[in-house]
Amino acid sequence: MSKRDYYEVLGVTKQATADEIKKAFRKLARQYHPDANPGDKTAEAKFKEMAEAYEVLSDPEKRAGYDRFGHAGADGQGFGSGFGGFNADFGGLGDIFDMFFGAGGRQRRGPERGADLRIDVEISFKEAAFGLERDLKVPRTEECGTCGGSGAAPGTSANTCPTCNGQGQIQFAQSTPFGRMIQSRTCDRCHGTGKIIEKPCATCHGAGQVRRNRSIHVKIPAGVDSGTRLRVSGEGETGSRGGPRGDLYVYLYVKPHKIFTREGNDVVCEVPVSFAQAALGDEIEVPTLEGTAKVRVPEGTQHGTVFRLRGTGIPDVSGYGRGDQHVRVKVVTPTKLTDKQKEVLREFALLNGEKPAGVEKNLFEKVKDAFMG
Repeated sequence: MSKRDYYEVLGVTKQATADEIKKAFRKLARQYHPDANPGDKTAEAKFKEMAEAYEVLSDPEKRAGYDRFGHAGADGQGFGSGFGGFNADFGGLGDIFDMFFGAGGRQRRGPERGADLRIDVEISFKEAAFGLERDLKVPRTEECGTCGGSGAAPGTSANTCPTCNGQGQIQFAQSTPFGRMIQSRTCDRCHGTGKIIEKPCATCHGAGQVRRNRSIHVKIPAGVDSGTRLRVSGEGETGSRGGPRGDLYVYLYVKPHKIFTREGNDVVCEVPVSFAQAALGDEIEVPTLEGTAKVRVPEGTQHGTVFRLRGTGIPDVSGYGRGDQHVRVKVVTPTKLTDKQKEVLREFALLNGEKPAGVEKNLFEKVKDAFMG
């Protein structure tokens, strides 16, 4: 069976650059790698085919020979067997194997950033509106103060692991369908640290880190709301091997208020007024976030009427202005009336053309009511 054109296998043109060829191979490797397709013989065959194509086209000399003489030119360079000469690093594409083999044994032993932390904080409605500063107790891992993070008892030091010579990993050869490959695993003796501690620190027991409750001062800006997330840089878990700390994320929950509700940056409250106040008009005192304010209720105000107090709402969290307060009038109907009050209201109803309960009807009206049901 004749071989397919190498450029066709990788899906590139003959004018493709080295980067374009490498990119095409990476894409195909993710798709057809045997580890991603266990037991799929078709995927394995395609992976071998495109690996052979990449072995030739990624090498300038081999590619030049292939471009001049085709597969014969490639065979003449000593790689006609296709895949057998492929080494464990796949022509420098170790990052492809990192993806499929869990970092390919390349354990990162340099400084590593610490993990981020989260803490949930409950604040009041007014604290959310105007901001506050608070000290938060955050449990986190910190460098051991006794050993300075080395894990070794004071006056001693950690020694280089004799098994892995400080590498933290052990290499071993393994034969695979793709050739002989060099793989790595974490050193069993030092557990990947590359160091052996003969006399562990009594405080941290050799870990180099301890768990503490740290008080962290946090500034909560005005205008936050439930669900707001604040980032406090560098206050997370301590890093390893000299790496920086992670961050602390503060998630806020705002407790409901007894009077006010929030709509964006506006504040809404409902204020009761009597029938007389609504009908005749009055000046009433209403609560605000910062005390009280006077509101003029004009004559004939209806139930549900809303008055606006500009600039007395919640400050914008970004610092751009402030919302308003909306005062919704609730006309309250009295439930207990004196005889005098009832008499006055009946008189008012009669003057208004109404016939309220308790007003004696004439004989004609009584007969009419009887026939009308």
